[in-house]
Amino acid sequence: MSKIKDSLKKVSIHVGLILGVIILLTFIFLKVFLPSYTNHGETVSVPDLEGFSYHEVENLLKSSNLNYEVNIDSGFNAELKPLTVLKQIPKAGNKVKSGRKIYLTLNSQNAPLIKMPNLVNSQLRNVQEILANMGLVRGEIKYVPDIGDNVVLEQKYRGRNVPEGFEIPKGSQIDLVVGDGLGNQILAIPNLVGMDEVDAEFLIIGSGLRIGKINYITTDTIPQGTIIRHLPPAGAEVKTGEPIDLWISELNKDTNF
Repeated sequence: MSKIKDSLKKVSIHVGLILGVIILLTFIFLKVFLPSYTNHGETVSVPDLEGFSYHEVENLLKSSNLNYEVNIDSGFNAELKPLTVLKQIPKAGNKVKSGRKIYLTLNSQNAPLIKMPNLVNSQLRNVQEILANMGLVRGEIKYVPDIGDNVVLEQKYRGRNVPEGFEIPKGSQIDLVVGDGLGNQILAIPNLVGMDEVDAEFLIIGSGLRIGKINYITTDTIPQGTIIRHLPPAGAEVKTGEPIDLWISELNKDTNF
């Protein structure tokens, strides 16, 4: 019986020693070897690389013990120099392990070609939005006499008219020739005094002029809707598209006929 107890005791001691060794080795592996192998706890902050040139990035990442890889797809920003960093992954400020690879998107060396849109006969305010959406820059605006008020008459690239569909580099400057709304034809103002309001407006528009401000004057003697006065006056010479202000009779509400 005592021999059995001695044997069990020896087995227990051996098992305990084996378990102790296993626990010790596990502790050394988890707390010493594994952290040193994976750089556990050693993190660096990703620097802000956007706006830096490709050559500057290499030194910045090297000093931070980080690597990099350039994405095949590139972007384009006309305001930045070629090979400037447009985007980075991970973002600046993120904590990563030492030696982590940072993926970079660079500004293309050559601007991509886009097809010129048709801006002619469009309002200037709409044209500016179209240019911005397509990545083009609105250049010089030259106003010329034309009855089209702020209407684009010509679109130019590098001093020459550029037709719709012509390929130009993205970021190019487009100059515009725009109508001033007046025109260059000289007209004499017709005499509108005494005319009916409807007839006068018809004559004004038919003459290439515009209706300006309308003023109503209360009167007991002149039929309602009659032109009493207008500016510029009859005989004055103006350009096409000029506005004509009218003074029109209006009956006194207290007058009975």
